[in-house]
Amino acid sequence: MYLYPTKVQVVDVNLDILGKIIVSYPKYNEQIKGWSVTAFPDGHLINKADNKEYSYLFWEAETNDLNIDLVSGFVVRGQDTEKFLQEKLAEIGLLPKEYNEFIVYWLPKMQNNPYNLIHFAGDTYTDSAQLTIAPKPDSVLRVFMVYKPLAKSINVSPQIFPKFERNGFTVVEWGGTEIKD
Repeated sequence: MYLYPTKVQVVDVNLDILGKIIVSYPKYNEQIKGWSVTAFPDGHLINKADNKEYSYLFWEAETNDLNIDLVSGFVVRGQDTEKFLQEKLAEIGLLPKEYNEFIVYWLPKMQNNPYNLIHFAGDTYTDSAQLTIAPKPDSVLRVFMVYKPLAKSINVSPQIFPKFERNGFTVVEWGGTEIKD
């Protein structure tokens, strides 16, 4: 999760997740159910718990089934996944720094599949991992990709995304999960 305040300020991030956090960096603080950081306009953070600098807040969790309906999305050949993600993530609103880190994380898991069914979850995801951020951001973009490897192509309805505008204090988060048979 990237935090881009308009001025240097302390930001408290509370994550209420339906599941269990299995890894975080910097370490998720159980007492405050999140992180307290000093955030800078360029995105770098100083974690209050250890006084160290970080580029973003990272977490992974084990969750119950999110019940995401994969009737819409995109079917992409594995070898075309990199180009697809660059284009689609930029369209959704991620900056190159953000989508490059997304692709570095996800591409090795996806590129060798014959096809990938890719869906970007909305409320189903945000309802299962609720964020409370103080001070309240002006703009929040949460991108959660759900993908399923496929042996052959299938037809799905393409997703359409609202235009994201970065105004004032902006928070950007990305993540994803693989649906296995």
